[in-house]
Amino acid sequence: MRDCRVNQSSTLPTADTEPKRKRPRKLAQTLVAEISRQIAEGELKPGEKLPTETAIMEQHGVSRTVVREALQRLQVSGLVETRHGVGTFILESSTDVGQFLKVSIDSVRDTIAILEFRLGLEVEAVGLAAERRSPEQMARLRETVDALKHYESEGLAEQAGKEDSRFHILIAEATGNRYYVDVMNHVRNSIGPLVSVHRTDPERLNHEHEEICAAIERQDSYSARAAMRLHLVNSKERLLKMVKERQQA
Repeated sequence: MRDCRVNQSSTLPTADTEPKRKRPRKLAQTLVAEISRQIAEGELKPGEKLPTETAIMEQHGVSRTVVREALQRLQVSGLVETRHGVGTFILESSTDVGQFLKVSIDSVRDTIAILEFRLGLEVEAVGLAAERRSPEQMARLRETVDALKHYESEGLAEQAGKEDSRFHILIAEATGNRYYVDVMNHVRNSIGPLVSVHRTDPERLNHEHEEICAAIERQDSYSARAAMRLHLVNSKERLLKMVKERQQA
């Protein structure tokens, strides 16, 4: 009788082959995150032409397949446009946040409303950031959290407020989604000055930021979302407590 058993070693992925199959996708994701960061921070400007595929391959040490997948993802995200025979160009942002998001901080009620808005926005953003962040983005997040801890411990509220805002913007950038970056930049520019004067319980704040950062570092999207939700809910409660204490004084 003929032996009809399948040679599993030739048809099923093994412990050695599986990581190799997934690696290009991971590299493409990292490359997308890096180019997205360069666009968000103005290193790459609208209308500017990206280097050639060969140049990107050499610069980042990746294959042509990885570069092409990354460029395709950037096109889908609306960040770049490839013109056949010419090259790939950075697109103008089609999102003018100021046209539809009018932020006012004239009262405590406005500030609470912004915190509630951020709750819906940043909980999802931090989950994506945990999944997509690059090693370079992680290093900047860690650097910012360390600086934030220092300023909090020294009682330097204004500097701490700036680092706090930077921390949240870096998370938005790590999503690789320009819409998160656009909205968070607008929110930060509108409420940044107010944040610096409403900082209470620095030890607790440091712990909350550390929990968020650690979850992103582990690439644990579930824990990152939970930590961000707790942080923003606590921020709202701290503000309400401060207002109540002032009213009773």
